[in-house]
Amino acid sequence: MKVRKAKLTDAEPMLALINGYAEQGFMLPRSRNMLYESIREFLLAEEEGEIIGVASLHILWSDLAEIRALAVASAAQGQGLGQLLVQTLIEEALDLGCERVFALTYQPGFFERCGFQLAEKEEMPHKVWKECINCVKFPNCDEIAVIKNIK
Repeated sequence: MKVRKAKLTDAEPMLALINGYAEQGFMLPRSRNMLYESIREFLLAEEEGEIIGVASLHILWSDLAEIRALAVASAAQGQGLGQLLVQTLIEEALDLGCERVFALTYQPGFFERCGFQLAEKEEMPHKVWKECINCVKFPNCDEIAVIKNIK
């Protein structure tokens, strides 16, 4: 298995993996446009040429980053791949100088196992919500906020 940065040619399999889970209600859907615009934020796990995991790190402010669109193929779950992707993104955030990383998720237990703590969405900085206007759940967000101090 190899972990690497995403390329433009990865967008379609990434979209299929992410939106496959979104259709089941496990995460929010992503648009093709969003993937292309943010492709440089994405990290992939690949095995034998197949994408088996994706996640992105989105910088919001000088001290805050968000882990987004974390998905691991069902056949690769339970092997620590999700935790590896999260840890790799946390290391990237540290290298960039971030102090905190958060996620909005339907799987808070997973993030708690990665050292995150539950947080009140209302206490998150306003910058967090700037893209919510484009969300299919706006204005009735039902995701759960988790945060981790990494410095």
